[in-house]
Amino acid sequence: MKSCLFLFFFFLFGLKTLWGQEIELTKKNESDSSGVVNSSLLPLVAPLLLFDEEKEKEERKTKKKNLRKNTWYGVKTTKGSTRRSLRGQEYLELFSYTDLDRKINPYIRDVYWYDPKEKSIQAKGFEKGMGYLLHGPYQRTVNGAVVESGMFYFGTKHKTWMIFDGQGILQDKEHFQEGWPKESKISYFNPSTGAIEKITPVQYGLEEGNFYHFHENRQLAVTGEYKYGQKVGLWTEYWDTSSSPLIRKREIQYQEKPYTDNFKPYIKAEWSKEGKLLYQKVQ
Repeated sequence: MKSCLFLFFFFLFGLKTLWGQEIELTKKNESDSSGVVNSSLLPLVAPLLLFDEEKEKEERKTKKKNLRKNTWYGVKTTKGSTRRSLRGQEYLELFSYTDLDRKINPYIRDVYWYDPKEKSIQAKGFEKGMGYLLHGPYQRTVNGAVVESGMFYFGTKHKTWMIFDGQGILQDKEHFQEGWPKESKISYFNPSTGAIEKITPVQYGLEEGNFYHFHENRQLAVTGEYKYGQKVGLWTEYWDTSSSPLIRKREIQYQEKPYTDNFKPYIKAEWSKEGKLLYQKVQ
């Protein structure tokens, strides 16, 4: 009898503990469960224009003058370099950078900057005060041979980028406009007004980078990332609220790395148009 009572109270104690933990987790989830988006880094509306042909013409006019003054696209820059040895190979990067304060383009996935502390070039994680945005010509050499060259515009790849082999033979050529590959696919609700419906970044014939879909009122509708032509990471759909703030509608989890075998995308969470959490997958 005593053993039965002991087991009964042990069961009640364990149930109370688990119930208490469940309440605590629920409260924690409730505090993080709102569908309202407050991130200042997330683009709220579609860009008005991506590829500005008139701007390119003006840049060509000032190119020769810029070469003499180390001024690129109207911005005075500082020259920098990094050097390292790895497995008998000598790597050298020559570049220009600016200390001009400029807001990062939230649409572009890869923003390149010089980290003076690590003495290296980074493509992610830039924050004000951490380093300097690359701006102007860039060149990378291996054992003295140029293997990559191009231009940067406030941290984004710009104009023509070329890749060479060790013998100086051109292997590939890409064209960018302030970080957007010019192969990118852009569809419009109304081409005459420039009202963008979808932006799909494309490199080498495959989707690569951040994807954006907008509502007709230019508010963000869907965002996600492509790698090597496949959806990766968390894709988010947003309600058409016709005003800010953005409210999430649904999150869909895709594979973290492309070509992951046996992975099936799943709905991670759903919200009402008022931002109330309706469903959340238990981890």
